[in-house]
Amino acid sequence: MSKVGYARVSTSDQSLDLQIQKLTECGCIKIFSDTSTGSDTKRQGLVDLFDPPVSG
Repeated sequence: MSKVGYARVSTSDQSLDLQIQKLTECGCIKIFSDTSTGSDTKRQGLVDLFDPPVSG
């Protein structure tokens, strides 16, 4: 089974790099991410993680 991951930071001043590095080291082949505050309920990366587009 393929592993997928999710990374999030609260502001654009923060970096996803370390989270993405660790998820990659853990074997994630697909990583979804968002930059949004904790109170922001619009997290497209999280939506995509649980509801990926259907291909062909």
